[in-house]
Amino acid sequence: MYDLERYYRIIEGIDPIEVYGKVSEVIGLLVEGYDPGSSIGKMCQIYPNGDARPISAEVVGFRKGKVLLMPLEGLDDVGPGCKIVSSGERAGVKVGHGLLGRVIDGLGNPIDDKGVLGSEGEYPIYADPINPLKRGRIREPVDLGIRAINGLFSCGKGQRMGIFSGSGIGKSSLLGMIAKNTRADINVIGLVGERGREVREFIENNLGEEGLARSVLVVATSDSHPLLRMRAAYTATSVSEYFRDQGMDVLLMIDSLTRFAMAQREIGLFLGEPATTKGYTPSVFSLMPKLLERAGNIEGKGSITGLYTVLVEGDDFNEPIADMSRAILDGHITLSRDLAAKNHYPAIDVLNSTSRVMVDLVDEEHRKRANDLLNIVATYRNAEDLINIDAYVEGSNPEIDYAIKMIDKVNRFLKQNINEKVDFEETKEELLALFN
Repeated sequence: MYDLERYYRIIEGIDPIEVYGKVSEVIGLLVEGYDPGSSIGKMCQIYPNGDARPISAEVVGFRKGKVLLMPLEGLDDVGPGCKIVSSGERAGVKVGHGLLGRVIDGLGNPIDDKGVLGSEGEYPIYADPINPLKRGRIREPVDLGIRAINGLFSCGKGQRMGIFSGSGIGKSSLLGMIAKNTRADINVIGLVGERGREVREFIENNLGEEGLARSVLVVATSDSHPLLRMRAAYTATSVSEYFRDQGMDVLLMIDSLTRFAMAQREIGLFLGEPATTKGYTPSVFSLMPKLLERAGNIEGKGSITGLYTVLVEGDDFNEPIADMSRAILDGHITLSRDLAAKNHYPAIDVLNSTSRVMVDLVDEEHRKRANDLLNIVATYRNAEDLINIDAYVEGSNPEIDYAIKMIDKVNRFLKQNINEKVDFEETKEELLALFN
């Protein structure tokens, strides 16, 4: 007897009629054409003239009956009449424990010359945010290994925290310290729009072999196409979701959220969206919450704790992306250029930083001493000009006298060497010891 069932399955999988479209126009990074059966978010292949390999592109919109495609790579040899074939698939990334210690691009392909990635499945990169009724409460602290953060702005498992910084103040060094020192099970780090030179420096100098061994890096450098830069943030989030679904506590770090927004701004302008504040298009402010709300806890599974850097333009901490991020996130760490100029690292401005869930994470004594330390810094900073010119007379104000007495101890507590490891309990003990 012949096994005809196998042949039936093969025949059913054959499409005797090839359905394809054609390119009609190329404007900058945008390809217009005709492609029956396309829909937003689906992947297509554009076949250039000659023998060049096909170019992957994503459907990003429609205009007057034409499909609008955004390529994920260069458009060499693409012109009117080139064939467009829809894969019918939505964008996804292959996931698995084989990703640990690896560096991949925004498409999920390895770029570290360490061989083929092992895959245990595929996750969609444009997943839905967590159902708010299935989101777990944030009640357990996550140890980030940074004394100033653990002590004054304790971060919880599933919290989303922003790191706001101007250029050259030390945010990459701070991320590297956190990646090495954290007690989270796994780090997933998305480097979005970074300079190519900085990627290897971050891996070797800031992350190190110890940090890389339990990390997954998703990289899209500044010369990448805007859609690839955007997808790097989505891919990093999807990889984090896979490990969270395995019951692990994941620390997701995206550097930076600003460059993600800039990439979407480029795409939006190509699609004809109106430019609003600082040139950002409306889609930027629509997509940011969808990305950020994917981090968090899910009851019965693990957690994703999100750290998102926000590169503020011209040190303007009220620019649109910074302002929007503060409204969505559960807290923020602000880095100060003045502190960096004084060789105070990490350059955390404790008076302009906060954690909205710290009250649920630490005991009353810890919370009280953290507030006492912040009061000392605030009092000293208000009187600093008088103190520096010797205009303050000792005994005039007991609070200022106490701040002057304590400020050196406080600064020693807030500073941390790049290779210094401090866990959460040790931080609490040092904080309480300051006031004994």
